[in-house]
Amino acid sequence: MRAIVQDRYGSPDVLRLEEIDTPAVGDDGVLVRVHAAAIGAATWHLMAGLPYVVRISGYGLRRPRIRVPGTDLAGRVEAVGADVTRFKPGDEVFGECEGSLAEYACAPEDKLMPKPASLTFDQAGAVVDSGHTALVGLRDVAKVQPGQKVLVIGAGGGVGTFAVQIAKALGADVTGVCSTSKTDLVLSLGADYAIDYTREDFADGRRRWDVIFDTAGRRSLSHLRRGLTPRGTLVIVGGEGGGRWMGGTDRQICALLMSGFLQQKLRTFVSMPKIEGLAALAGLLDSGKVTPVIDRTYELSEAPEAIRYWARGHTRGKVVVTV
Repeated sequence: MRAIVQDRYGSPDVLRLEEIDTPAVGDDGVLVRVHAAAIGAATWHLMAGLPYVVRISGYGLRRPRIRVPGTDLAGRVEAVGADVTRFKPGDEVFGECEGSLAEYACAPEDKLMPKPASLTFDQAGAVVDSGHTALVGLRDVAKVQPGQKVLVIGAGGGVGTFAVQIAKALGADVTGVCSTSKTDLVLSLGADYAIDYTREDFADGRRRWDVIFDTAGRRSLSHLRRGLTPRGTLVIVGGEGGGRWMGGTDRQICALLMSGFLQQKLRTFVSMPKIEGLAALAGLLDSGKVTPVIDRTYELSEAPEAIRYWARGHTRGKVVVTV
């Protein structure tokens, strides 16, 4: 099969298209013929091996343990393991795996869901990493309630476009922070207000929010807290920026340490897709309350360029590789 592979960490230049063996299916595994795979933060971090905590976490100290990058996918089931009961060959699915930038990928049964009939493969392939992160962060970590005021920072990006829609589905009054070119997109997703950060500071003291959901990863904790109500909740998604060792995760650690001394709640989390969360996400997609936003699509051979484009930080929603 054709696949994007890498044998060392680095820029997209380390990636190449090769013919490799189709992965073997374990007893609890599902072999999927991939039709679409998303590019996101996880793709970049595992390709680059940065911050170094990624390598220490088990992905390979000197070289990548997983040769084929990519985590999100959508496609058709090709074969199933002996213990698999939820899927059969021919089923259309979406979910998470290791090595989705390939013609075939193996995923655990509990990391897949039936693809909503209303979605194309390209749309379904863009869902899990960003959509599940937004769902868990807002519903479970921030515990958003109807009528609360929610601010989504980075509202026009991959996680942010899902967060705006999910916050609205939870009954919140939603404000999105984004660049000038994305305010129209954010409002079209259902946001009640859009703040252009190039012209206005959300933390100028004129307004405060019950929940701030920060997907951008660069603002200081003191700046973010100025936009919170006295007992509000800040949820930090990811750890962009920073040095090669911590890569911004130091801000998350500081938030957790500070939270015990404040009335405001400062939270962070790691999104690990599970069946319940995937099912809830599929329900939102089926109902039309959430629709994936796709900026651009690339062919499999163009995956390095897709990652370069994503890394520039100006995407409107998700970047998808079609296979």
